[in-house]
Amino acid sequence: MPDDPLCSHIANGINMLLPAGEFWFCRVFNKTLPHITDEKLKQEVIGFVRQEAAHARAHEKVQDFLRENGYDIQEPLNRAHLVFNILLGDKPLGIPFLKGKKFEEYWLIFRVGVIAAIEHFTGTIGQWTLDSKSWDKADPAMADLFRWHLAEEVEHRCVAYDLFEHLLQQKLGFYVSRQIIMMGIFPLFIYFLVDFARSLGQQDTEHQQIQKLMRRGFFAFIREFEKTATKTDHLPTIKYLWKATLRWTSPKFNPIHEGDTEQALAYMSRSPAVQYFEKTALN
Repeated sequence: MPDDPLCSHIANGINMLLPAGEFWFCRVFNKTLPHITDEKLKQEVIGFVRQEAAHARAHEKVQDFLRENGYDIQEPLNRAHLVFNILLGDKPLGIPFLKGKKFEEYWLIFRVGVIAAIEHFTGTIGQWTLDSKSWDKADPAMADLFRWHLAEEVEHRCVAYDLFEHLLQQKLGFYVSRQIIMMGIFPLFIYFLVDFARSLGQQDTEHQQIQKLMRRGFFAFIREFEKTATKTDHLPTIKYLWKATLRWTSPKFNPIHEGDTEQALAYMSRSPAVQYFEKTALN
């Protein structure tokens, strides 16, 4: 994003979080397939897995691009690996002796709930992206990568939520569980956005002011980001994400009301990224 290294580093940092998270989404959702009794939902889950795998592979290429431009991204990648592949892996919290059929079933449902909470943010950010014109001056390939990805997040925004509800099968338990899960996911989501951006910003030799900001601490970064994002409209603000979290707390909440599917499909129909992947698939 021209003249905005702060928001640029945040967006680039997301490329380090997404592949680990989305490949994990795929592994978890594949494990749910034998437990799904609704055929329509099962097909939606299969489609979700295909989309998430394509997203993850595309963002891995951006990781290579960052390395080629001199950025050391291994430490943030290690932290993402720790969270998704160890703490949220098949062995709960990485502890091998926590086992048992019923426990494994609950652990699987819990992880689907975590995905549903994350998907709430990607869906609402996706709608923000579709509505915003601020990326029109950003790097066109990167802007299209994110817009394509986030348009698909809007398109499948209900799948993880519906799957979590389907597997839990308890109305009160579903409501309480998703609130407890969101209490952990919201701060973790913000933490990772900041952590990965700071890791890149500290290596930015072209912008000394940004380097100094990255070293000042977590909350100083948050304050500066909120001010910059509000002024430039280059990224959704923390306030925007907080409002989305408050909507999640309503007993009447449903992600169907969080985005415009037709708008998402319209962007996907003209996205160079979509056309590239379709051509690659045909070849």
